[in-house]
Amino acid sequence: MSKGHSPSARSRARALALQALYQHQLTGHSFENLQRQFHDRPEYDRVDRNYFDDLLIDIGKEFTTLEEHIGRYADRPVSQLDPVEKSVLLIGFCELIERPKIPFRVIINEAIDLVKRFGSSDGHKYVNAILDRAAAELRAAEQTRKS
Repeated sequence: MSKGHSPSARSRARALALQALYQHQLTGHSFENLQRQFHDRPEYDRVDRNYFDDLLIDIGKEFTTLEEHIGRYADRPVSQLDPVEKSVLLIGFCELIERPKIPFRVIINEAIDLVKRFGSSDGHKYVNAILDRAAAELRAAEQTRKS
């Protein structure tokens, strides 16, 4: 993101979803409980509310399946992933699988931005590598069209 560029409401929704997913990993709160908690936060008024809610609902419903997808591409067990990186990967995989209208390059760029903002210094490289490999398979037709 360039300096002075304000993140879109959808980007802010992803950032808030990352925080909710991080909290889920640390506390075990249900996705419904997290949704209620995050609706009460002041930053909820500045996000794409429908997108935030849809992400949490979809990730909650498909949590185990999304973890399995991540596990196919990660070089270590999903349980050993950094919580920020895992949260970003959950969002990224959900979008790759459930949101075909969002270009895979946008999904990967948004994921990289999130990890740079909230994660470890080199976490974005790891997330980028996993999502690149996943997009090559999950979005093969889209990549062929772009070539």
